[in-house]
Amino acid sequence: MRVLWLAVGVVVLAAVVGGLWLVRAFARPKSPIQPIAFSHKVHAGDYQIACEYCHAYVRRSPVAGVPSVQQCIGCHKITAVNKPEVLELRGYWERQESIPWIKVHELPDFVIFTHKRHVLKGIACQTCHGPVETMEQVQQVASLEMGWCVSCHKERQATLECLDCHK
Repeated sequence: MRVLWLAVGVVVLAAVVGGLWLVRAFARPKSPIQPIAFSHKVHAGDYQIACEYCHAYVRRSPVAGVPSVQQCIGCHKITAVNKPEVLELRGYWERQESIPWIKVHELPDFVIFTHKRHVLKGIACQTCHGPVETMEQVQQVASLEMGWCVSCHKERQATLECLDCHK
């Protein structure tokens, strides 16, 4: 009878672990469809606009920030004005609405990550975000899991102090 209960326990545990893995792997797309088809390839690649031009908070804040509609329309009042994506942008501008971008790179709430600290140390955006300048649609390319971060910290002889990255 004990063997039967042990077997049931193992099966239940395997189902729970497997289910959690499936939820984590497939619950949120690594490349969600955005409200406006924004091409980093065009902006950061073809036109070589620096990441920091649009993500203006990256050197002074934990978050890189997304550009405001006002910042986007600043260029697109005169550039590519008849493209469908720019017409959608103009709609947000005229309605005085923020664009409801869907976050691509998500970290758990218990992780403390600051872009500022990494950028000021000279870590290129592509180290974590991949070759964004080649992406039509941004996608998460790194796992952003603890082991991935720890191996990067070890390579660079950066802190491994738990409370530097965890609440």
